[in-house]
Amino acid sequence: MAHRPRLHEFRLIEQLRRAFGRTGPAVVRGIGDDAAIITPPKGRQLVLTTDLLVEDVHFDLRTASFEDIGHKAAIANLSDIAAMGARPEYALVSIAAPPSCTAPHILRLYKGIMDACRPYRVALIGGDTSASPRGLFLSLTVTGSIPTGASLRRDGARVGDLLYVTGTLGDALAGLTLLSRRHRRSVGLPLKSSERRFLIDRHRRPIAHVRLGQTLSALRLASAMIDLSDGLSGDLRHLCEHSRVGAEIDATALPLSSALRAYARSSGTDPVALALQGGEDYELLFTVPPAKQRMLQRVARRSGRRVTCIGVIRPKAFGLRVRETTGRVRLLPVTSYVHFHDASPE
Repeated sequence: MAHRPRLHEFRLIEQLRRAFGRTGPAVVRGIGDDAAIITPPKGRQLVLTTDLLVEDVHFDLRTASFEDIGHKAAIANLSDIAAMGARPEYALVSIAAPPSCTAPHILRLYKGIMDACRPYRVALIGGDTSASPRGLFLSLTVTGSIPTGASLRRDGARVGDLLYVTGTLGDALAGLTLLSRRHRRSVGLPLKSSERRFLIDRHRRPIAHVRLGQTLSALRLASAMIDLSDGLSGDLRHLCEHSRVGAEIDATALPLSSALRAYARSSGTDPVALALQGGEDYELLFTVPPAKQRMLQRVARRSGRRVTCIGVIRPKAFGLRVRETTGRVRLLPVTSYVHFHDASPE
């Protein structure tokens, strides 16, 4: 049996500090002390988010590399910061590693995290390491800041606002299904290798729309925003509940990639259902007053980001509805992923 080097906590922390611990002048104390110390920017509010990833719940080491897992964990947090219109600044990472994990594995995990954070100049300033008897646990906290009073929240949507989404929807779910071998046998033309790669990459290596989120906030274009981590149907419900409104989605307007359409034809599934259900696309869902629609379109063209109007905000009594391709309007079922959905209330 090959020798598997054991993890040594303090040696690992020193390796991480040397590899990823570069910080700017605002960090008074980073990795290596009991806690990090930073100097907060004047005139800005602190924005904090955290996500916990659990092996066999959020990721599978048989279908994702350590770099993929780190990248996706970072994007989940960066996307939360983007949804507030804020600027991400610092990251804290905590891991609990099983005996099967070695120091090179952990360094690859951190590499994935920092590769995702580096474009936004997010500095690693601390965290924690622990042993786990079974399975890998990864927790990230990302902090950022935003000018006082400028944050975008879920409770700002108003009746008549237009509902927009970035990018394309449902790709990550299709990619996950391909990786997990739940893909149905082809009932149409088989997927091209380029289409398959695109969908799997969308699952493994999503992006966060940080700069667009900051622009929507700075120009006061959006009235409410949320990122699509659990799926369009579920996250739209969150936004509407907080804003006390309803919404109507136009199924024909949903932005679908050519790869997703090919996947739907190949597997005999409905691409609209995939777009409504699919989680972990990490696109931004936001509302825009009609008077600001033209400005939004100009901003989107300049940024090179695709934005699509998919519906309109309605009164709360209208509920959440989708207008199908036939023109029929029906209630929008919530088909997004929910943790503890089988748990009975205490």
